[in-house]
Amino acid sequence: MADELRSFVDYKGNKQWVWLAIDAETREVLGCYGGDRSRTSAKVLWESIPEGYRQCAKGYTDFWDAYATVIPSQRHAAVGKDSGLTSYIERLNNTLRQRVLDW
Repeated sequence: MADELRSFVDYKGNKQWVWLAIDAETREVLGCYGGDRSRTSAKVLWESIPEGYRQCAKGYTDFWDAYATVIPSQRHAAVGKDSGLTSYIERLNNTLRQRVLDW
């Protein structure tokens, strides 16, 4: 699973995105990146994931176009929140928003 969340650095006009990928079974963070919300950032996130996962695992994301342009189609499925397939990463993002990012 992969997702991104927005925060601010110093002031609200300085938006920054935290990109995360986790293993749904173990909840282990597999990859992360901090940057903008671009295809380039999605690519850096994808490359931060261990090779074994990139070669074998199926990743579920929301419908943000950057994922589809970076993650090979045989390794990627864009799904809605109602599917439940992104619930663990959404929960992690919510925890980060509440406890870390918005002090």
